[in-house]
Amino acid sequence: MVKVLFICVHNSARSQMAEAFLNQIGGDRFYAESAGFEPGALNPLVVEAMAETGIDISMKQSKEIFDLYRQGRSYNYVISVCDEAHAEKCPIFPGLSKRLVWSFEDPSSFTGSKEEQMEKVRILRDKIKSEIENFNKNYEEIEF
Repeated sequence: MVKVLFICVHNSARSQMAEAFLNQIGGDRFYAESAGFEPGALNPLVVEAMAETGIDISMKQSKEIFDLYRQGRSYNYVISVCDEAHAEKCPIFPGLSKRLVWSFEDPSSFTGSKEEQMEKVRILRDKIKSEIENFNKNYEEIEF
């Protein structure tokens, strides 16, 4: 089984969506987790957008990346889903981790009415799902 860790700043949106999609789409080929530098509460718009796809993340807890590191966890892939400036701060995990950066906009920065924000979250959700589908099909061919 291929172990994947998705990381972002708060583990409240992007990394949670990526984890949920890979665990659903990847079946028993992948085991995904997610964590953040400064764990926060799950973004309620993200919870709602994921529920629209049939995935319930409402009971998920935000995790701190350094807790996983201290536990000695190892991953085949460590994928940052925040911008590159934050990705550079990611710790190195023990073992042979392949690091990837998938830059996605932070939904906490979305403005407008609730419906306008929801539309932006849906677009983000669909971009993350597309990236996960591509990774699921081609992860063995990805060059580093």
